[in-house]
Amino acid sequence: MERDKQISHGHEPGHDLHLEHEDPTIRFLHKIIRLAVKVLAVLMVLVIVWGIGDVIYVLYQRLVEPPFLLLQINDILATFGAFLAVLIAIEIFINISMYLSDNVIPVRLVIATALMAIARKVIIFDYETITPPYIYGTAAVVMALGITYWLISKRS
Repeated sequence: MERDKQISHGHEPGHDLHLEHEDPTIRFLHKIIRLAVKVLAVLMVLVIVWGIGDVIYVLYQRLVEPPFLLLQINDILATFGAFLAVLIAIEIFINISMYLSDNVIPVRLVIATALMAIARKVIIFDYETITPPYIYGTAAVVMALGITYWLISKRS
């Protein structure tokens, strides 16, 4: 209760999500939101554990198929994609836990997570099936996220 009455200082304007309010209904609703974020954190951990199991299973399955203990380039790329998906889930969990501890959206970490997600997409591109506009659009997203990350890092 005392924490709800404290005024948050030192955070960037517009990024502080701690709702200080005199109305008990609003404070109650804020507690519901925090509970929902905690549920999301638990679910994200389950996704991470499930993803690790999936990586292990897929890798095992590809290694025992003929040719035994050899991976094709497509197998390696698929494995990289699965690894990166788990790493992205871990980054999202870190975003959630930072929000729970600070009540602030860690913008720099969110941008870094988005960069990792788009990098995963680029790594697993199947260049035989995607169109040039899709590649150009992806390049534009990478460029925009890279510039945004650089600007945020430079400001810090």
